[in-house]
Amino acid sequence: MAQQQHTDQALFTALLFSLHAAGMQQLGKIMNPLTGEVERDLEQAQATIEMLEMIKRKTAGNLVENENKLLARLLYELQMNYVEEAGKDQKSGTDPTSSGTTTSDTAQDKT
Repeated sequence: MAQQQHTDQALFTALLFSLHAAGMQQLGKIMNPLTGEVERDLEQAQATIEMLEMIKRKTAGNLVENENKLLARLLYELQMNYVEEAGKDQKSGTDPTSSGTTTSDTAQDKT
């Protein structure tokens, strides 16, 4: 039973990091390893954030402390980066939820 719990924790952590990496790619913060370009799609980033919020709701009371802290930290980081990216669009007068791919020289790998 302890081995299964350890495996489940590792898989859950991997899932969270996978969703976080996808969100950071969608926000244009890290390069897409398949295309070699920095792409930005705020609609998809918002959907990824909503998935993590759903996971947080559905797992409430069922996570160990370090899983709960990790989920909260990754979700917060994506939310704050989303606000930053949406703010850039508001300053330039474009719709922050419009789909599209852009390349940015200012993207940084924050994971």
